[in-house]
Amino acid sequence: MEDVVVLWDEKVTLRDPVLVEGLPGVGNVGKLAADYLKDALKAKHLATLYSKYFPPQVYVNEEGVIRLVSNDLYYVKGGRAPARDLLILVGDYQGLSPEGQYELTDRVLRAAKEFGVRELYTLAGFAQGKLVEAPRVLGAATSQGRVEAMKPLGVVFSRTDPGGGLLGASGLFLGLGRLYGMEGVCLMGETSGYFVDPRSAEAVLRVLSQVLQRPIDLSALESKAKEIDRIAAKFREMEGKPSPEAPAQAREDLGYIG
Repeated sequence: MEDVVVLWDEKVTLRDPVLVEGLPGVGNVGKLAADYLKDALKAKHLATLYSKYFPPQVYVNEEGVIRLVSNDLYYVKGGRAPARDLLILVGDYQGLSPEGQYELTDRVLRAAKEFGVRELYTLAGFAQGKLVEAPRVLGAATSQGRVEAMKPLGVVFSRTDPGGGLLGASGLFLGLGRLYGMEGVCLMGETSGYFVDPRSAEAVLRVLSQVLQRPIDLSALESKAKEIDRIAAKFREMEGKPSPEAPAQAREDLGYIG
């Protein structure tokens, strides 16, 4: 097997498309947001990526049929201006090794370059090690101009968060993307790191919908967020304090972007 195998469904022509990446990571914020965006915009499947850099695993559905783990590219036609066409990357896993991260990211970026992508947004979670009731959206960008453009949308650019830089696909897509002439922003929803966090994904999508100039109905995600809020309330009750803090070492371990 080759390191990465890409199977294409069809050939499409896209108009000045924007690439949006959201893969599993802390709180599954990026994955939740990208999957929701894909479904909300009725994106069409374009390609599947298989790789030996993913876990040696298959999923089994309710009928007992297996599926090899993968990443998938979807596309959305822009329709009326100013909305632009989109490429959306979702998937089951990030690459398991540094080599795998680089190889998978580069393969997607090469394909994106052929479609004419010049702008990209990566979606991720930023773990704070404590329950976050009203998550902010933190940002990191490829240029100062991008930073200034995102601030009016409520994106916070902090000197301390993320203190250690961006780890995983969300940062690597921006870094390698610049080598392909692409500019972009990482949108990071604050999250505890304890749960799958639809509240944080919702915050990220509210910003992204403004950037893409595409309205997105977030009501289904809001319902999921309320379910997690109830779990968080029980967590607080068990801990016996209103805003439980993780130990210092745990907070350091949780401070991961992905």
